[in-house]
Amino acid sequence: MGNNFKEEVLSRRTFAIISHPDAGKTTLTEKLLLFGGAIRDAGTVKAKKTGKFATSDWMEIEKQRGISVTSSVMQFDYDGFRVNILDTPGHQDFSEDTYRTLMAVDSAVMIIDSAKGIEEQTLKLFKVCRMRGIPIFTFINKLDRQGKTPLELLAELEEVLGIESYPMNWPIGMGKEFLGIYDRFHKRVEQFRVNDEERYIPLTEDGEIAGDHTLKQSGLYDQTLEEILLLNEAGNEFSAEKIAEGTLTPVFFGSALTNFGVQTFLESYLQFAPPPKARQSSIGEIDPLTEQFSGFVFKIQANMNPAHRDRIAFVRVCSGKFERGMTVNIPRLGKQLKLSQSTSFMAEERNTVEEAVSGDIIGLYDTGTYQIGDTLTTGKNDFQYERLPQFTPELYVRVSAKNVMKQKSFYKGIQQLVQEGAIQLFKTVRMEEYLLGAVGQLQFEVFEHRMRNEYNAEVLMERMGSKIARWVENETVDENLSSSRSLLVKDRYDHYVFLFENDFALRWFQEKNPNVKLYNPMDQHE
Repeated sequence: MGNNFKEEVLSRRTFAIISHPDAGKTTLTEKLLLFGGAIRDAGTVKAKKTGKFATSDWMEIEKQRGISVTSSVMQFDYDGFRVNILDTPGHQDFSEDTYRTLMAVDSAVMIIDSAKGIEEQTLKLFKVCRMRGIPIFTFINKLDRQGKTPLELLAELEEVLGIESYPMNWPIGMGKEFLGIYDRFHKRVEQFRVNDEERYIPLTEDGEIAGDHTLKQSGLYDQTLEEILLLNEAGNEFSAEKIAEGTLTPVFFGSALTNFGVQTFLESYLQFAPPPKARQSSIGEIDPLTEQFSGFVFKIQANMNPAHRDRIAFVRVCSGKFERGMTVNIPRLGKQLKLSQSTSFMAEERNTVEEAVSGDIIGLYDTGTYQIGDTLTTGKNDFQYERLPQFTPELYVRVSAKNVMKQKSFYKGIQQLVQEGAIQLFKTVRMEEYLLGAVGQLQFEVFEHRMRNEYNAEVLMERMGSKIARWVENETVDENLSSSRSLLVKDRYDHYVFLFENDFALRWFQEKNPNVKLYNPMDQHE
């Protein structure tokens, strides 16, 4: 494969964007795609009523509700780099999909709304990144609106998230008085809403604008210089090593909607974000520069093209080179598969991908072979990558087909949507009723919507409220132990699971049946 392969791998930058809903994630994604020439014109989220939708939100329900429900993948080239962006759903009901996506990236970009600061969902996702040691880059958005002061936002970042920060640039004013940003890193001032030729003003050795520029007449300019002095004296020092370890986050201020500060952010990100890293497997670390191809499935998505009933398994390439038509091993199944149908992504537009290297995300057309978490390998070494997290559902519904004549499409729809991993399927042991479990209510709404629109199957859902699920370690279990307070069901792999009404019911059951060994899959780390 030689040097060319090594250069290709080292040019990859694969990141996820994490944020609370409405912080401007989809808008930022689009502006980055504009710079990469991947799209000609951004259908800003603001323009949704006109029928112009954000490129990364392709599913019908997302267009109606204006939220990203499933993680999209987008790829573009910029300045010698190949960038893979994984857009994640910000909505908390979809945290499981997001957690898995974070397993497939090498760095994360966290967007914070300058008016709201750090919100609950951002905090949860941030913790996952910290746990995995993923470098985090912070973009503080919506500076063209009135928000919290920059110093206040910085303090919140350090206190709430417990991470050191280094502002790469600093806003001059905000809201109606937003004049631009003082770029500490590139030693220039970038002006807001001016002609391109006037946009950048170089700074002197002392960090000031030379001559008598009109900007110097503003009191906001003097205030910015004072704050920069404070940052230089009392702030954290810049450290590329700490960024790589994920203990220091570079902070960028800007406005994604007006496309201000985005290019500066992108160029700095590409300079400091890591290329693909080695990953842990059952036989130790796998180097991305190893010639043997390997990767893992982190997501499965049905019906990305409603005209063709299709399912796509999203694969993160972790080592070697993928070539269309190659044969791979799937250790879980102990069998080999030829990968003849593959695709790369630009939201709805898909191109057949002939080859891909470590760091890239490819889509494989799937007839039901793959499961989330599957490892794909070539060569003699059969190994598996680390297990992906599986959430324990909290809310449950009984589900059945409204029309008995449509049972066939009902079963097909359920099987396919369950394999995507956003909802989990259970069957009661006696009556074989279907139950669905999810982390949040929105997942049921999406399920119902997709069953109707994609499988032409109307469903009846009966709410069961929240339950505590515990899997059974024993091979067999007395089915008479099932009751309304501790319902015995089987998951889609035919493992026994008890659904308890509450903590009290769980404790009472454990006291009465000490021989039944229960566990929560979220507590298990191999």
